[in-house]
Amino acid sequence: MLKKISRLFVIKTRWEAFLIIYALALGACQRGIVYLGQYPGWGGKLLFLACTGSVFMAGAKILDCLKHEKAAKELEAAASSTSSPQ
Repeated sequence: MLKKISRLFVIKTRWEAFLIIYALALGACQRGIVYLGQYPGWGGKLLFLACTGSVFMAGAKILDCLKHEKAAKELEAAASSTSSPQ
């Protein structure tokens, strides 16, 4: 039962990754707007840019990890198919 629930929190496809990145971007923009209100001027603008920049870095990392996991699975499948006795 716990394994089934934990599978819900694993990003498996690029579509799921893009949805998560979109949600991160919405939250970062909301936080950035709050920073603009709390810190008027350059300070708020820099914090807003830091919020949105972190989404770009996190999104790139998520997509890169998906690509790496896919390549590792393909390599593992190729290795297991060549090592099986016939």
